[in-house]
Amino acid sequence: MKFRKISAAIGAVAVAASAALVSIGAGQAAAAPAFKMPFTCGYTATAATWQGHSPENSVDFQGSGIWKTPVVSSAPGTVSRVANEGNTSYGKWIEIDHGGGWKTRYAHLYSQGVSVGQKVDAGTRIGRVGNTGGSSGPHLHFEQLLNGADKRIVIDGKNVPYFTKTNFTSKNCGGGGANPYTPGEACGSGFKVINKKGLSGNGRVYLMYNSGTGKNCVTTIKNTKIGKASAASAFLEVKGQDRKTDKGQFSYYAGPVKAQAADKCVKWGGSVGDKSFTSKFGHCGS
Repeated sequence: MKFRKISAAIGAVAVAASAALVSIGAGQAAAAPAFKMPFTCGYTATAATWQGHSPENSVDFQGSGIWKTPVVSSAPGTVSRVANEGNTSYGKWIEIDHGGGWKTRYAHLYSQGVSVGQKVDAGTRIGRVGNTGGSSGPHLHFEQLLNGADKRIVIDGKNVPYFTKTNFTSKNCGGGGANPYTPGEACGSGFKVINKKGLSGNGRVYLMYNSGTGKNCVTTIKNTKIGKASAASAFLEVKGQDRKTDKGQFSYYAGPVKAQAADKCVKWGGSVGDKSFTSKFGHCGS
């Protein structure tokens, strides 16, 4: 962006403003989100950039032991795409819409733990690092786009150096909690969240559905005592059938509890510690 020098003071203000704003049209500008590392708090990875990368402004996060490392949202937004290109291109990838024309993409994933339309915070777990698609080794391909055009990556307000390799340590320390598992991973491939209920900060119960198999799935993801065995449960009851329950001492989540219920009403719920939820019969036909 070029600025006409009016005075030294005005010029300085204009240059400072250009660092925080990106022009998207005459008289319009959209502030870039406060993008953070797409990894959990404290994780260190190498940001690799090079000429000829497709797209050239994208970053490949690499590092020893990065295989299956949790991937998190770089900023708050809404999941706009969850796709699988098979053995070509991005392989398994996710796109998140952050508003104002800004989007991020996360590619070559091992697993995807969110669904289209799902709201996420900075730090919300969305999947795991993989080696799918046109990839020659485990890494995370990461893009920041404005109105469909890839932009040079900015992390924590700092530009990623081009064209070289630079280590970054994640300061993405809020929003998603410390549980390394998502409801999508607990229930498995093909299931999408159709309802959920918080348990006063202790965790969250998820009702999921797989349109391909006609099955519902319930899992309770803990937000407290992560990694330590503590009381939790998940249940699913198809109307006219016996209730299925998974109850015990779990380190990360209870469930999954699954049942065929494509054309029947279901009751679902779960608990973490002394907090519990039980729904009424509903979701008849899904």
